[in-house]
Amino acid sequence: MDDRVAEELAAALDDAGLTRRPLAVLDLDAVDDNLADLRRRAAGKPIRVASKSLRVRRLLEHALKADGYAGTLAFTLNEALWLAATGVRDLVVAYPTADADALRQLAADDEARAAITLMIDSPQHLDLIDGAAPGHAELRVAIELDAAYAPMRGVRFGALRSPLRTADAVAGLARDVVSRPGFRLVGLMAYEGQIAGVADSGASAYRRAVRQMKVRSARELAVRRAAAVDAVRRIADLEFVNGGGTGSLETTGVETAVTEVAVGSGVVGPGLFDGYRGFRPTPALHFGLNVVRRPGPLVATLLGGGWIASGPPGRDRLPTIAWPAGLRYAPDEAAGEVQTPVIGPAAARLRVGDTVWLRHAKAGELAERVASYAVVRRVDGALRVVDEWPTYRGEGIVTL
Repeated sequence: MDDRVAEELAAALDDAGLTRRPLAVLDLDAVDDNLADLRRRAAGKPIRVASKSLRVRRLLEHALKADGYAGTLAFTLNEALWLAATGVRDLVVAYPTADADALRQLAADDEARAAITLMIDSPQHLDLIDGAAPGHAELRVAIELDAAYAPMRGVRFGALRSPLRTADAVAGLARDVVSRPGFRLVGLMAYEGQIAGVADSGASAYRRAVRQMKVRSARELAVRRAAAVDAVRRIADLEFVNGGGTGSLETTGVETAVTEVAVGSGVVGPGLFDGYRGFRPTPALHFGLNVVRRPGPLVATLLGGGWIASGPPGRDRLPTIAWPAGLRYAPDEAAGEVQTPVIGPAAARLRVGDTVWLRHAKAGELAERVASYAVVRRVDGALRVVDEWPTYRGEGIVTL
């Protein structure tokens, strides 16, 4: 964010009477730019939207209206049931569920059963579903393949997700699904987090190694995923094969075995994506905090600000300071629960009551901190607040 945009944003928010901080702002023009770029990178593959990375129903609806986008990859079954009740269709729950109450609710709802696909990677998931809703009507299920890269014994890159790594293992579970009453196998999923979710820009030896790992992993996974898909298609008529994420669209999109790709974080361009080499989303989501103290001439203290992203602890999990330029975190405090001192030459011109703008490291987690996003667009060349969209939390929904 440059000084001109910061001044325009301040004026737009003042005109709308939005003076209270903290405040989250969503730039809808930037969102549309990102949706178009993601569609270009997907190379013609339909895009399923990962709701976890948005957690704003109006934003999800906006993305699904864009050309090339179809279907939602939900976080939890509870979230999927809620979205289905609001009219959203074609929901794939990305993670297995052990929520017996939600399973009973799904089993009892004809419309929800038609709209929602459950994720499994073990016969235990089928047993749990049967135990929660004995004698249930037919439920849609998909199987997850482990997409991690494991080039040798004891070496692994990628998330610890499904235990199913081979075509034979996936086919074995597929045969179990089709042999049991009350289940219909409709999909296969594999998320290559070691490609889609790891920053790779820079000239360091580590970043060069990451880029090499991604190339090798993409090559290995394309072969293994194709074999798994072929094996399962011999057993069931799959409606979809889902793969990838914002950071792997170029490699996943060209795999013929994959019928659709998933994106989420790339819609808003959070701070973690600043470290990617092959693409750069437009930052669309910011949050503003008040300056409440001036402990020294080159120090300004913000109220709160410790909105740390999930994942391995590190500086890349801190919010990115977007404006004014020239600020950095105080090394002994960083971003704190009650206060965040920022230091540097730019602090000299900040006054008590001023706003400092930041970007969360991840896309959806900001929505757990605020009740709504102020939505801005350019109207006749001027930045204007055009709407206010409640987050899930603002609608009283906790995704877990």
